[in-house]
Amino acid sequence: MNVVLISTYELGRQPFGLSSPAAWLKELGATVTCLDLAIQRLDRQAIAAADLVAFYVPMHTATRLAARLVQQVKQMNPRAHLCFYGLYAPLNEEYLRALGAQTILGGEFEEGLAALARRLADTPAHRQPVQPEPRVSLARQRFRTPDRSGLPPLDKYAYLQLGSDTRRIAGYTEATRGCKHLCRHCPIVPVYQGRFRIVQQEVVLEDIRRQVAAGAQHITFGDPDFFNGPGHALAIVQALHAEFPALTYDVTIKIEHLLKHARRLPVLRETGCVLITSAVESIDPIVLDYLDKGHTREDFIQAVGLCRSAGLVLNPTFVAFTPWTTLHGYVELLALLAELDLIEHVAPIQYAIRLLIPAGSRLLELPQVQALVQGFDPETLSYPWSHPDPRVDRLFAEVMDAVKDGLARNQSRSQVFDRVWRLACAAAGASPPNGWTLGRREGVRAQVLPTLSEPWYC
Repeated sequence: MNVVLISTYELGRQPFGLSSPAAWLKELGATVTCLDLAIQRLDRQAIAAADLVAFYVPMHTATRLAARLVQQVKQMNPRAHLCFYGLYAPLNEEYLRALGAQTILGGEFEEGLAALARRLADTPAHRQPVQPEPRVSLARQRFRTPDRSGLPPLDKYAYLQLGSDTRRIAGYTEATRGCKHLCRHCPIVPVYQGRFRIVQQEVVLEDIRRQVAAGAQHITFGDPDFFNGPGHALAIVQALHAEFPALTYDVTIKIEHLLKHARRLPVLRETGCVLITSAVESIDPIVLDYLDKGHTREDFIQAVGLCRSAGLVLNPTFVAFTPWTTLHGYVELLALLAELDLIEHVAPIQYAIRLLIPAGSRLLELPQVQALVQGFDPETLSYPWSHPDPRVDRLFAEVMDAVKDGLARNQSRSQVFDRVWRLACAAAGASPPNGWTLGRREGVRAQVLPTLSEPWYC
């Protein structure tokens, strides 16, 4: 049994979604080729020899890129069984099956992939039944240690920048999947329905050991929320720090959890955490209510203070443009970031994130959203919408252009913020307060903060 596992994009990380199932499939005796097309070329020889080609689609961008490859793969090997697995596979099942996908696996997909490989080995292709494996599995799997041997080395991936002249090679792992919260805009919710599953501690630690041996100096934990299971999470990082005291790491934690578990934040700092990403999304109470985020503007401000007190850097992310965003509200968001001295904390792309409404989104339950959206667009894998105020959509386009231009010109975060700030003030007919230069208060030195070389996107 020859299996090719393909990843198209995973935020500059070495894909856990290839290395984890690779271990399961090799245990069955399969010959497994892992292709990370963010770095590698499509291997025609491996595709031509494959019995199973499986595309890993953990996010929107990865799914769109993978969909463009289907016809090419089918031409290379028309007999190969095509599978899509990962978070976005069941969300886009109808579209992916229309492209030629024969198996769709979401949730805890490793057992499903192993079962599929056994089925293909036992049954001739022309006698394959309708997919017997569950399209969404929330099984409590006993994980295998990921097999990363077939992937490019870690120094080909994103790195942690510490100061102007220090880089740390970054590895990546997952301690949990899913999420116990039900934010309306989140693509995890339609699949996991408020549940999460753990990767056993010994598996996580062994995975990290092997990455450290391969050169990792920093680890990104890709859990949707590291504090969904704080006992599990803290036990892992305490054991990790005891074994590798110089290793640093970063995590993602919900604002609500930063407040609820504030007493645990010093433990993160003491065990090597240098960065916490948190999906703030908005400071507008109306937007936060539509998204069902579970926090307020004041909670965000409090979380900033808690992280600073604990010596932790907060990396807030936003859905800056929604159908309910106003020009005044956008200016107010920028003003708050400057007031809190967070400009250097925010990746510029965050100023241009526009709400994506994928298939299965809880937002579609709201009559207000149903009245706004157009029909599902398979090209963008989303429900398009236009803002009731055309000026907001024009500002979005201008901000996106400014962010792209800033990236092309290698501008600093403060320089991009300043351009965005001026665009927003012009659109809203507002003026920046006196004493602000380059989007921050005069007299405040630009901070040198730890950042990942690949900004969080989707």
